[in-house]
Amino acid sequence: MTTSNDPYYIDFPARIRNIQARMAQENIDVYLGSRLRTLSWTLDAFCPWRSFVVIPAEGLPTAFTFVIDAARVADDSWLDEDHVLGFVPMGGQDQIELIVDFIKDLLPGGKGRVGIESGMSNYLPEGNLTHYEYERYSEALPGCELVNAHTIVDALATIKDEGTVNRFREASRIVDIGHQAVRDALQNGGWKGMTETEIAGLAAYAMRKAGSEWEWSFTGGNEIASGYRTGLVGGACTPASRRELQAGEPLMIDIHAMFKLGLGDHSHNYLIGPVTDRQWWHANNFVDIVKLTLENYRAGTSPADLAEKMIGFADERGFSDYMVPGFEHGIGMMGDEWRIGLNDGPFPYWTNPEHVYQAGELLICAMQYACPEEDIGFRYENPIVLYEDRCEPLSLFPLSIDEIN
Repeated sequence: MTTSNDPYYIDFPARIRNIQARMAQENIDVYLGSRLRTLSWTLDAFCPWRSFVVIPAEGLPTAFTFVIDAARVADDSWLDEDHVLGFVPMGGQDQIELIVDFIKDLLPGGKGRVGIESGMSNYLPEGNLTHYEYERYSEALPGCELVNAHTIVDALATIKDEGTVNRFREASRIVDIGHQAVRDALQNGGWKGMTETEIAGLAAYAMRKAGSEWEWSFTGGNEIASGYRTGLVGGACTPASRRELQAGEPLMIDIHAMFKLGLGDHSHNYLIGPVTDRQWWHANNFVDIVKLTLENYRAGTSPADLAEKMIGFADERGFSDYMVPGFEHGIGMMGDEWRIGLNDGPFPYWTNPEHVYQAGELLICAMQYACPEEDIGFRYENPIVLYEDRCEPLSLFPLSIDEIN
């Protein structure tokens, strides 16, 4: 476990105590966490297999993961090996029976309220309790009431502590190294004969050398798009293809790094020469609206307010038809993806467009420009920290669209 002198230090015992305080307020006796975001936020370990964390009313939590990965999770986590257990398909040792017996030992008389995590998400590996799991736990805990309680963790994780922000800063620094490696490789005709997958690999190698643990995005790792693929309206995620770069086309580089479960995510765009005046018109539109968006991000604004201002700007400039009307997505430690804030909007489990940003929130400024009829488009993503009067973009790679020849 890191120490308080470490810039990446996070007080995980305090996080657990804060969860337990919220549990007491909501009369929850045991919290059964199953989402990837909850596991990262409470364990400080990456859990790729089906995993759970059981948080009692007092004391340390206990993690349960597939036995083949339990020793590694224990080695990564701040918890000791007695609090990271492996489940296995043997009598009484599978993930249902093992956890049920553990919960019963925590509850006098086997009765109480068990907080679970259920709901809906756009993010495939969210980790909500499945229908089958819910039925099995309900049957095996007849004296318990299972109540949806994920808002406890969601609320506590909204404002990012210094250690978390510093982890994101370092992941973003690593991403910038990946971008520089790609730029160096593309220049002076280096792009000729390259494929999107090759560019993804170049970035990954540079970032791994700089300390990245994983190209974390479930959307294909490093997302690279060239030519017509940059202009797909429904193309905000572009896993690298084997397409070869061509002269006169746009190129979008969206790369990802992970550092101690903090996530780097940044996009940079190029035009491969010869570049037409029309292509520069599109490019300048995009750079200008990204700059304006970053200038307007701060505490007190909302996704709806920001969208209204930015689409108004695009209307004035005559390119609103090419802007996808969204300017952000949520982010947190590994697994916390897409939705911003709490589940309190008009559409369940989507970001509330009237969510009022607070100082200390961290999100991804995410923007897409797409003109499919001209086979051109651009993407911008960058983690930003919100303050009362401004935002701080964590990737420092220059905001521009560069011509390469």
